[in-house]
Amino acid sequence: MVALAGPLAIKASYYQNCFVNRRLRPEDYAGLVHKIKANGAQYPIHSSILNSNAIARVFNEFGSYLLPLANNTGAPTHPGYPSGATISAATPITLLKAFFDENYVIPNPVQVDPNDPTKLITYTGPALTLGGELNKLVNNIGYGRNFNGFHVRSDISASHTLGEALAISILSDQNPTYNEYFEGYTFTKFDGTQITI
Repeated sequence: MVALAGPLAIKASYYQNCFVNRRLRPEDYAGLVHKIKANGAQYPIHSSILNSNAIARVFNEFGSYLLPLANNTGAPTHPGYPSGATISAATPITLLKAFFDENYVIPNPVQVDPNDPTKLITYTGPALTLGGELNKLVNNIGYGRNFNGFHVRSDISASHTLGEALAISILSDQNPTYNEYFEGYTFTKFDGTQITI
């Protein structure tokens, strides 16, 4: 089922990208701002954005109104809402949360030494659970794409919901196919509610 999640997640994402939402990515939106400010083009962008301090600071720093990005290759050319990378993470991770004990405490966790990133040191914070770490993984994948300028926050939160809904659909389809009695899959959704399928 986990292997099945990836291709289904991308199909769900591209359907939403191309046939439903068709939302501009952040760098595309900044390109419109640049065309207005630098070339006098006419696009329906609100004056509060065009006259914002952030736009002026970007221009003062870079000599352009284009969005400064961490990644110099630019964003993918298809629409950005929702995030395919995040859906592709949220779907299998939701399945993993259904398969395993989310409350399992990870024994003897380590972390990168802030003084020497080539070494690991003992983690001493609050207990780390399997479910908590899986949720962090989905967020890190999604928000890492935001840092690159590929997405905005709503792209990521929508992708959590869509990926989770796809996983629930996969589990619902599989549950009646088992020969043995099965009480169902129980896990915690990204919004904190518990569900049994």
